[in-house]
Amino acid sequence: MKPFTIHAGKVVALDRANIDTDQIIPKQFLKRIERTGFGEFLFWDWMRRDDGSLNPDFELNKPDAQGASILLARRNFGCGSSREHAPWALEDYGFRVIIAPSFADIFYNNCFKNGMLPIRLSEEQVDDLFRRAATHANYQLTANLEKCTLADEHGLSLKFDVEPFRRHCLLHGLDDIGLTLEHEDKIAAYEARHAAIA
Repeated sequence: MKPFTIHAGKVVALDRANIDTDQIIPKQFLKRIERTGFGEFLFWDWMRRDDGSLNPDFELNKPDAQGASILLARRNFGCGSSREHAPWALEDYGFRVIIAPSFADIFYNNCFKNGMLPIRLSEEQVDDLFRRAATHANYQLTANLEKCTLADEHGLSLKFDVEPFRRHCLLHGLDDIGLTLEHEDKIAAYEARHAAIA
């Protein structure tokens, strides 16, 4: 997993609450077994018209949104089913940071396990970010996981909280397998001892 320390990127604002995982990645695209290739199906029902062409009114299809790597949304982001494909699709599309007042628990955990930083802020702070994104063209933010700060070029500086263990794993690019491999020498010693007994 790619480590996350500091990320500066363009913001796209998706002014919706309760965005569920079936909107993030619809069920008909869950047939793949690998983690890659889901980005092209992200927000499929909103991204496209009935004929399959791009919907120019959807926020991510607007010219200013191209290249965005920070997604700003409203409360309860990632609700619905527990599919891990949702963070896979967001990460594959290019998002590294998601900001919202609240997240569904399983989605929130899956973000950390897939190298993305979900940042919880108050409703008032998120309202302010929406205003800033609407005011400044190509609005950018810098998320610093080492200092747990979020800043822009217009005087904004916010602190956010991340549980220490999750922060450690993301800073060092450790998913569940990576955490296990940190103890590879102990695992090898255990296997050697039990092979000798058998």
